[in-house]
Amino acid sequence: MSAKDAPPPLPEPLLVEVADSHTHLDMQSGTVEEALTKAAAVGVTTVVQVGCDVKGSRWAAETAAAHAHVHAAVALHPNEAPRIVLGDPDGWSRQGARGAGGDAALDDALAEIDALAALPYVLGVGETGLDFFRTGPEGMAAQERSFRAHIEIAKRHGKTLVIHDREAHADVLRVLDEEGAPDRTVFHCYSGDAAMAEICAAKGYYMSFAGNMTFKNAQPLRDALAVAPLDRVLVETDAPFLTPAPFRGRPNAPYLIPVTVRAMAAVRGIDENAMAEALAVNTARAFDY
Repeated sequence: MSAKDAPPPLPEPLLVEVADSHTHLDMQSGTVEEALTKAAAVGVTTVVQVGCDVKGSRWAAETAAAHAHVHAAVALHPNEAPRIVLGDPDGWSRQGARGAGGDAALDDALAEIDALAALPYVLGVGETGLDFFRTGPEGMAAQERSFRAHIEIAKRHGKTLVIHDREAHADVLRVLDEEGAPDRTVFHCYSGDAAMAEICAAKGYYMSFAGNMTFKNAQPLRDALAVAPLDRVLVETDAPFLTPAPFRGRPNAPYLIPVTVRAMAAVRGIDENAMAEALAVNTARAFDY
């Protein structure tokens, strides 16, 4: 194993237990038990396992049912919706190559997400939203239709909405305004600037910060964190992606949350225990557990 593929070392444990508000255990190496044990050893005692497609959402629900400290969120990722409707000839996603299924296939997939969202250990509907980075203009209609359906599902079941917003800030905010956001709405891997953080704060949305807020070029994220109300801020790994500095490029996992918590505390000018305390309370409130 090269140094680049080697898991980073365990950070100093946090003294106040926190939650990883967004992770993908199904994309990480090792077992769920190993991941949870390692995380708990450094004070990360709860994780929200997030589905990105029907299969992954089923897995998230099953994993949450089997583990008391795992909560599930279920959804079709914004990039999954156009692949269902238009097909995925290159097999870019984990499903492999697929033919175009049209709107009927999207309806079938959404019905499956709806059924999963009714389960008691599924606390969130997400990650859903809009992604104009990976999906071109031809896929936008499918994305937006899927996003609107997920908002309706979250509201009907009383679940938290978990948003993926990539290069689509204005449109995500527009759709939320048009549909009416659920009571609990989380911007996962918050990617806006300070001005957008003020809009989100005014609307009562939660902003979840990932390891990329530690990157050199991420000053806009740090500026957003500096102005966000402390009671609206969450922390996440989005593991195996977005590993915090100085481990950028190596595999991420929930046990690395303390690295990001300490970076967040530094931005806010508060001690890490106060930061962790706020994050723990906020995550429980955001996901209603």
